[in-house]
Amino acid sequence: MTGGLVSRMRDALAPSQTLDADSLLRRVESLRRFLRAVDGLLPPDRLTGAHTVVERADARLSLSREHTVVALAGSTGSGKSSLFNALAGFALSPVGARRPTTGEAHACVWGSLDGANALLDWVGVLPRHRFVRESALDGNDHTALHGLVLLDLPDFDSVRRAHATEVDRLLGLVDLIVWVVDPQKYADRAIHDIYLRKLQSHADVTVVVLNQADRLAGDEQEAVVGDLRRLLTEDGLPDVPVVATSALRAPALSPLRMLLEKTVVQRQAALMRLSADVDATADRLGELVGPAAAEDAVDRAAVAALVDAFAVMAGVPAVVEATERAYRHRAAGLTGWPLLRGLRRLRPDPLRRLHLDLPSAGPSDGLLDGLREDEPAPVAATSVPDPDASQRSAVKLAVRQVADRAAEALPEPWRPGVLDAARSRLDDVRDSLDTAVAGTDLGLRTPIWQRVTGFTQWLVTLAAGIGLGWLIVGYAIRALGLPALDYPDVGATPLPTVMFLGGLLTGGLLALLVRPVIAFAARRARRRADQRLRAEVTTVARRHVVAPVREVLQSYARAREAMALARSDHA
Repeated sequence: MTGGLVSRMRDALAPSQTLDADSLLRRVESLRRFLRAVDGLLPPDRLTGAHTVVERADARLSLSREHTVVALAGSTGSGKSSLFNALAGFALSPVGARRPTTGEAHACVWGSLDGANALLDWVGVLPRHRFVRESALDGNDHTALHGLVLLDLPDFDSVRRAHATEVDRLLGLVDLIVWVVDPQKYADRAIHDIYLRKLQSHADVTVVVLNQADRLAGDEQEAVVGDLRRLLTEDGLPDVPVVATSALRAPALSPLRMLLEKTVVQRQAALMRLSADVDATADRLGELVGPAAAEDAVDRAAVAALVDAFAVMAGVPAVVEATERAYRHRAAGLTGWPLLRGLRRLRPDPLRRLHLDLPSAGPSDGLLDGLREDEPAPVAATSVPDPDASQRSAVKLAVRQVADRAAEALPEPWRPGVLDAARSRLDDVRDSLDTAVAGTDLGLRTPIWQRVTGFTQWLVTLAAGIGLGWLIVGYAIRALGLPALDYPDVGATPLPTVMFLGGLLTGGLLALLVRPVIAFAARRARRRADQRLRAEVTTVARRHVVAPVREVLQSYARAREAMALARSDHA
């Protein structure tokens, strides 16, 4: 008989539409994803409530869904405890005209304690304040309330601050809130301003009870209930149920009891409460997300200005200038008159002065001896001067410009995070730039034409030396009175003379002819070095500034998507 009665009650009280638990789980997970996406990017104080909602949802959904936790909340003298005892049928909670009688919540559980104890442990009701409402004398009178966990909360207007704090904590955990007011203080500003007005998103899990209605005549009761509805409408709660009841008269408890029975049978209050929490949280966080922003929306002009600032900071102009002079220095040393090359070697190589004498400078330097072509060139630390204050300021300004341009499409709370991300790796930039410059292949290869010219210089110098030696030998023989040597003639000029003078003139003329070629090639080497150095500097800029900014933009996109999902499942 009992089973049939319960079945008929559930069929009669079951709602036509139920809240989907899976949908709620998806929304909570979306909110969790939002929090992960914005972690470290938005002010933590704006996310505390969202973290609390996610933690509470996880905890509540892991506990019994067969139980519905209903809290009786109200001010001193509203008759909460009397109403609690009347519903339970026993004097379980202490009643007093002058509260606080106790600062701790009391709980009454209808039906089995299986699952309820864990739920009450989470809510924080002490075991000595837990009661079970189960008696064989009741028959089926309380069957429809099986699964109800009714809490009697401390007075929220208690003179003890700890009581109000406990009320606030418990109100954040229960599934359904029943506000108990009395005819004298139903319009108290405290309950409306501090509590009810802030529960607009929780209207579906809020009930207002006008207790002690037996003190009012019929017309007075109707007038008070009407005025209470008006106040609730002003609070933004026009659809919240208002029930007039009395703890002293059993028939007057029927409307409230039926409401509780319906709530218990539907098993929806916990899901509705959590859904309302997610709704309220999504509304509060709504201003943290706005229109879509491209994940790579970093202004090219701002990046170009950043690269320019980094290039100056890295000493690229000085290295480029040294590269051109080093090319001239090395080319002149290779293609000049061999007898003067020793003097040129006494002059310092411009790149070596910067500790940029890379193996790629050419085999004529002897720097590639012992290296295979597939081996990486050793990287030395540069001696590029440290950046001055103006250069550091230019870098900071360029970094801020990149951050500001990237954050233009983002809501205001995200902009400090973008700027912090852009600056997050600046401490490593100087070393990274130095390593990049030191490791850049400046392209100072020794071309074939220089080798041919240098070889030709050696040949004409050798010819001049042979001619000079031949002339000296002939002069010595004549000085000793020996028979003079018979020099072959080239036209009317002896061959040794032609070799000597021709070698000197050819060497000098060849050196003059290659000078414009060296100048042209040096300028090309300068442009090539500038391109390669700026490419390396660009890589550093993208890795240390642009990449962190893009990570923030990607986090914003993930946060925006997660927030849309947290809302869409409920929309």
